[in-house]
Amino acid sequence: MDDLFEYFGSMTLPAQVRIALACCLNMCGAVHASDIAILGIHRKPPMIDQDRISGVCEIPLAIASCPLGAIKPAKAKNSAGEEVKSVVVNAERCMFCGNCYT
Repeated sequence: MDDLFEYFGSMTLPAQVRIALACCLNMCGAVHASDIAILGIHRKPPMIDQDRISGVCEIPLAIASCPLGAIKPAKAKNSAGEEVKSVVVNAERCMFCGNCYT
């Protein structure tokens, strides 16, 4: 990439080159409208941290965000041994869309 920086940064090209990066297939940044697009994909279902989920995540919204219904409500124990509201992910139904991350 360092070798190409000078070429793309110079004024020898007829127009500016648009390069875009995205971390998922949701295309929030209109990556598909760029000249060069680098697109990441999720390859594993989300991992649940029982200690942090209730403070970081709105559980009903995370459940509703899954288009295939792979996320279900559950009760779990955190590291202190307390029972907390959580979710469980059915890895076989997960299509790795990343909606639950955002």
